[in-house]
Amino acid sequence: MSLAQIKNLNRRLDNLADEATHELNKACGNELWQSIGFDAFDGLLDLERRSIANYYYGQWQTVREIQQSIG
Repeated sequence: MSLAQIKNLNRRLDNLADEATHELNKACGNELWQSIGFDAFDGLLDLERRSIANYYYGQWQTVREIQQSIG
């Protein structure tokens, strides 16, 4: 991969991580999930919010793993 491609990929991954973070904060109503992890929204009573949080947490984790692997 060229340097320009890596920079572009990192920019897009940052955008995905930002979107996931925003949606997780909205679904959870706070930022506790960042320190607690999956358990922060596992107990959400609203099934739709829990589903949304699970989706975006998976997206957020995937982005983080990709970013770590490409350095």
